[in-house]
Amino acid sequence: MSFFDIDPNLYMVAALTIFLVSLSKSGLIAALGIIGVPMLTLVMPAREAAGMMLPLLLFMDAIGIIALRKQVSWPNIRILLPAALVGIVLGWLFYAFITEAMVRLMIGIITIIFCLDAWLPLRQALPDKPPSKPWGWFWGSLAGFTSFVSHTGGPPFQIYMLPQRLAPVLYAGTTVIFFTTVNLVKLIPYAALGQLSVSNLTLALSLLPVAAIGMAIGIYLVKRINAKLFYNIAYVLAFVLALKLVYDGTMAFV
Repeated sequence: MSFFDIDPNLYMVAALTIFLVSLSKSGLIAALGIIGVPMLTLVMPAREAAGMMLPLLLFMDAIGIIALRKQVSWPNIRILLPAALVGIVLGWLFYAFITEAMVRLMIGIITIIFCLDAWLPLRQALPDKPPSKPWGWFWGSLAGFTSFVSHTGGPPFQIYMLPQRLAPVLYAGTTVIFFTTVNLVKLIPYAALGQLSVSNLTLALSLLPVAAIGMAIGIYLVKRINAKLFYNIAYVLAFVLALKLVYDGTMAFV
């Protein structure tokens, strides 16, 4: 398939999706990352959408590493990343049995609980404690699993990371390193499962400029945004998008 064979409606939806996801990959509005595959399913099958997005995610990761490589919370990476690799393997093993609807419903419910926990008065009465390693291993493995199935590893990652209230640029750099590694590892099973087709790669190549523009805007803003505003936006968007995931997942079973 050449660029001129791409359906215009598909391309417009794909371009908007990749622009929003690129803002997420910059660390600016991290919750937006979960909309990628769900938005693309409006114009293409979900597994094709996941395959098309992977090269673009890696391209965004490369830009993010160049810009944010010195801003990384390595203790968090050492906890989360090994667990994520286990989650990817489990996703590959259960690929034939897990549907996108199941993943959307699960991630949506977990994220809503996560946001309510952060907002309810009860949380203010609890003592602040650093996240434990087992807590990180659980959410890291779930992030790897859901990232493999439908590139929705963001919410589990955020559940572990957002309560730490890192500086926005440090949070963004840690996000980039984590998901760059996860996406590189995913290349192997995606290729084995036939998700990196010529048509997917052609569409992905045509969307590289869109991804670059979105990353540039996001990286510029994330280094300048107020930390309190940053986290308020992240929680609200995570909650709204979680409602959409729960709706989509539920409707698939109706």
